[in-house]
Amino acid sequence: MTQTDSNKKEAELEKKLSEIQLKRTEEDSAALAKKFNLPFSDLKAAPIDNDALAIIDESTARSSSLAIIYKSGNKLTVVITDPENSTTQKTLETLKTRGFIVNPIVTSPSVLENILNRYKFMGSQDIFEIGAIEIKEEELNKIQDEIKNIGDLKDKVTKISATRMLETLIAGALKIGASDIHFEPESEKTRLRYRFDGVLNDVTMLDKSSHEKILNRIKVLSKLKLNIHSSPQDGRFTIRQKTVDVEVRVSILPSEFGETIVMRLLDPRTIKTRLEDLGMREDLLKIVREQLNRATGAILTTGPTGSGKTTSLYAFVQYLNSSGTKIITIEDPIEYHIKGISQTQVDNKKGYSFANGLRAVVRQDPDIILVGEIRDRETADIALQAALTGHLVLSTIHTNDSAGTIPRLIDLGIQPQIIAPAINMAMAQRLIRRLCPSCKTQKKVNHEELEKIQKNLMPIKTRFKLPKIDTLLKIYSPGKGGCKECNELGYKGRIGVYEAFIISKEMERLILKSPAISDVQELAEKEGMITMLQDAYLKLLDGITSIEEIERVLG
Repeated sequence: MTQTDSNKKEAELEKKLSEIQLKRTEEDSAALAKKFNLPFSDLKAAPIDNDALAIIDESTARSSSLAIIYKSGNKLTVVITDPENSTTQKTLETLKTRGFIVNPIVTSPSVLENILNRYKFMGSQDIFEIGAIEIKEEELNKIQDEIKNIGDLKDKVTKISATRMLETLIAGALKIGASDIHFEPESEKTRLRYRFDGVLNDVTMLDKSSHEKILNRIKVLSKLKLNIHSSPQDGRFTIRQKTVDVEVRVSILPSEFGETIVMRLLDPRTIKTRLEDLGMREDLLKIVREQLNRATGAILTTGPTGSGKTTSLYAFVQYLNSSGTKIITIEDPIEYHIKGISQTQVDNKKGYSFANGLRAVVRQDPDIILVGEIRDRETADIALQAALTGHLVLSTIHTNDSAGTIPRLIDLGIQPQIIAPAINMAMAQRLIRRLCPSCKTQKKVNHEELEKIQKNLMPIKTRFKLPKIDTLLKIYSPGKGGCKECNELGYKGRIGVYEAFIISKEMERLILKSPAISDVQELAEKEGMITMLQDAYLKLLDGITSIEEIERVLG
């Protein structure tokens, strides 16, 4: 036998031994999967999604002995090797706290290693990958330590390169509590603005080159087309941190001097999820709780875009969320992930509209259904039918006030005979800014202010413990500037102002007559409804807001 033949036999023997060892390892892994009632796969036919793999970095994946191989919405398919591994369990729990639903699959260590080796071909994941921006926690904290207010942000933006600007702008927005970042091209430069508490504020001006670089990075992140400049585009990406994911909705619009960009930051840490935090008066809070505790019927909340309707619905859902109830939502888009409920997202391209989704949801035997918005007759009809057939339905509808809910549904083509028994309560709301507690100033009311307060509050003075409304009355107004706590705006944070009425027997009889808004408003007030304007003036007397802010929001 030649040396070559001997080497070949040794190689074949090694190969066979390796295959036997591999098969034994796979059998051990399959047995482990069976023990914990989990699926096992060698993943030979399974496609690996690099975007899903990038949800966690390589070092975390390796130390946790897992890899994310597929993502659909907020559902993740995760391969693991040992369900009992404490580090694996900890990382899976972290993914769940980030709002993901985790479906684990057991595989062998060799298969996992092959998947983890993909990281080296994906390039650096620390800064950007398509669909996500990962600002390292230490880096975010460092930037946020350097930014205490909008003045610090202006200084920092003027001193950094365009390649690091997006991270800085996002970190600054999260630190200061801005809800939106606006890039608005003008003839020479691009204006950068943040929206705080519903009001836009200038930050700085960017040169055209910086704007172009930021635009391209945002397009890559949001999976938008780089070569499209004359048509609107919408997308989204994720800011990933260890403890929370912040979703960013992106809108790009062609304008005279370039493409306008608006980024909406959906930070789950900022949403008020308790009813008590919304700003409702105690008397209204009691009514809302009573209506939420009913097993059937519809509760509709109304108001323009940005009035806090979605926040109210999420607070309602959190109040109702328990192990004994099944809650399903249909949203467009899912803004915040809530543990313990089934959230679905409208996708018109795939035929999953509010109406089609609602039909499917009803067949899922839910106790409570949240419909993001009633936009058309079909959705309204199915939602109200569901409210009549044993479900509690929560939804929004676009009207200016609560009284407008009834005529709006009639305009959509819903029969008054269905509206009257289906609806439990109609609520309207707005968000007004809170005065900054650090710099607000007290003053005596002037004649004009006194007249407005008297006009709005005298009709309800017997229902509330009000101070004497005369020339000696003192109210608060925003500070004159120089306050770092509120970025020199005089206001910090927002609170809701509300009005709501329940469907009484008399209101039901009125609805059957297809009434005008004024008729519904008149009866609701007669039956005790406090209007949004009255609610705002009550908050004025409590030192929460100012007359200027009430007039800005409510007129």
